Amino acid sequence: MTATLRQMTMDDLPAVMKIERDTFPLDAWSEGMLRGELDDQPRTRHYVVALVGEEIVGYAGLFAAGDQADVQTIAVSETHRRAGIGGAMLAELLAEAVRRGAQSIFLEVRADNPEAQAVYDRFGFGRIGVRRRYYEDGTDAIMMKKDLNA
Repeated sequence: MTATLRQMTMDDLPAVMKIERDTFPLDAWSEGMLRGELDDQPRTRHYVVALVGEEIVGYAGLFAAGDQADVQTIAVSETHRRAGIGGAMLAELLAEAVRRGAQSIFLEVRADNPEAQAVYDRFGFGRIGVRRRYYEDGTDAIMMKKDLNA
C-alpha cells in the first residue's frame, strides 16, 4: 500500500477530524484548533495529509519559527498503521523543518505509546525529559529532540 502526501486544506478537516477523534479519544484537538493551525500555514505551520487512493488515512503537522521546530501532531487511521505512513509523514516534516532553517526539532509522545516512541527513535530523536500528567487522562509525555544540523 503506497500513500501519497499533499498539503492539508480546510476541505480535509472532516476526514482529519474523524481520524483525530478515533486516534486521540480523550484529548482530541477541536476542529477550531486545527483551523487555527491551518490559518498559520504556510507562515509558521506545515500540515500534510496522507492518501491511499482518494482516502485520507493520516495527517501530520509542524510548527517552525526561527531555528526551532515542533512536531505538532501525527496520526494514522487504525486500519493503515504499521505500513510506513507515519514514518513518511515524519520524514516530510523533518525535511520541511530543514527547508525552513530549523536547527532542532522537538515533540512530545505519550509514555504509554511504545510504537510511536520506536518510530521517533528510528528517526534519531532522543529523550530529553518528561512532562508529568501532560495528557487529559494523566498519562506522562516523553519530550524528545533531534538536532537537524548533525
